[in-house]
Amino acid sequence: MGKILWVDDEMESLQSQILFLQNKGYEVNALTNGFDAIDYVRENPVDVVLLDETMPGITGLETLAKIKEVNQQIPVVMITKNETENLMDDAIGSQITDYLIKPVNPNQVLLSLKKIIDNKRLVAEKTTTAYQQQFRNLFMALNSSPNYNEWMDIYKKLVYWELEMEKSDSPEMQEVLQTQKNEANTEFFKFVSRNYAKWVNPKGDDGPVMSHTLVKFKVLPHVEKGVPTFFVLIDNLRFDQWKAIQPIFAESFRILEEESFYSILPTATQYARNAIFAGLLPMDIEKHFPQQWKNDDEEGGKNLYEEEFFRGQLKRLRREDIRFSYTKILNNQAGQDLVNNIHNLMVNDLNIIVYNFVDMLSHARTEMEVLKELAGDETSYRSVTRSWFEHSPLHQALKKVADKKINLVLATDHGSVRVKTPAKVIGDKQTTTNLRYKHGRNLNYEAKEVLAFREPKEAGLPMPTVNSSFIFAKEDLFLCYPNNYNYYVNYYRNTFQHGGLSLEEMIVPVIKMTNK
Repeated sequence: MGKILWVDDEMESLQSQILFLQNKGYEVNALTNGFDAIDYVRENPVDVVLLDETMPGITGLETLAKIKEVNQQIPVVMITKNETENLMDDAIGSQITDYLIKPVNPNQVLLSLKKIIDNKRLVAEKTTTAYQQQFRNLFMALNSSPNYNEWMDIYKKLVYWELEMEKSDSPEMQEVLQTQKNEANTEFFKFVSRNYAKWVNPKGDDGPVMSHTLVKFKVLPHVEKGVPTFFVLIDNLRFDQWKAIQPIFAESFRILEEESFYSILPTATQYARNAIFAGLLPMDIEKHFPQQWKNDDEEGGKNLYEEEFFRGQLKRLRREDIRFSYTKILNNQAGQDLVNNIHNLMVNDLNIIVYNFVDMLSHARTEMEVLKELAGDETSYRSVTRSWFEHSPLHQALKKVADKKINLVLATDHGSVRVKTPAKVIGDKQTTTNLRYKHGRNLNYEAKEVLAFREPKEAGLPMPTVNSSFIFAKEDLFLCYPNNYNYYVNYYRNTFQHGGLSLEEMIVPVIKMTNK
């Protein structure tokens, strides 16, 4: 059950308590002073220390400090007659795990031990049971022809359970959840295949908020004179990665709305992000900005004109009165410049900050062995994202304005998916190299593995060459050419990619926050 060390100079009066804990299955060792306790902890494994505060020789707080020097991780429960607030503050500041006031009741002690020792097991059991109960509801939701709003809800629930399952050490239940996620992606692919052309059709008005309507519906309504709005776009941020950094945001900001929207296809930066800032589908961006739009096969940067596109969008929406700034962070130095400059942005109605870290992480993860180790699966990918954000210049900059009256909208351009299953595609020299989507002439592929648009304009996309068609990989597929096939399959399998059609790439966060 657990090894308990109980330290109290009045040990004889606690014999009934010790017996009670032993009957509950705990192994209890009793000592009467702090010096012996420190030696004992140095030489023996201990799960929890129950520590009296007032003892002759060396006080409980002094003992606590020495125990923490020996082993920082040992949970210590302070037991004291003294209820003064500054003692409690001292004890909590010294990293105690719990605090009990004498005289203690045996059940109080038991509850404290359960909370500390059995917490993980109890939480894991409860999580597993709760998911088993929810499994059927999710299964029914998947099979009831969900609409685009219900799909956002299903995906949120799957992410919720994925994060909850991290608390459970049941590989069986994690496997069941993974299977359910796979089934969801299979159904989602069919759903989007049936509806996508309708959503992006200029005459179609019944569709979700998508990349090209995001600013109109989710950003500009929050812009008000006299209160700066910060629109922060973190490139390539999945919904589960948002959930990983949410607690850090919640320390400084009040989260008002946690919503999602649909990235356009391809779920790739040069399409989705340009669409966000232009407020147009790629086909229309090419029409309005023929000099600035670059197709995949053309030389030059594909995301160099976002500010110009945004200006055009404000003009079309007759919102040219909005005073805005546009900042793109591509490296750490630019991040530091933002930290130093953020106060100067408070004079604007709207400040756009595009931060490129997560996209770099997913690309670097493909290229660098060390990152494959660090972010080998979804759990560690979330963990790396959280660690990055916590120490990032972006976090430092936002903290500097957290005490001012501001609105904050956080969004992304697309997500990514861990690819596991190779699919063969044959194309000519002009075919693009992306792993999750391709366009070119004479593409040869398995029809059931992709969503294909022989007429790119049906998907709101430009036609780079005559007879050029687009294909988007479904679920966790990645598209490989037959030459050097095995090399590419092994190189890219289990990497995070984007551009295709999956819940993880298409349903992405848009979060409204304000200062606390």
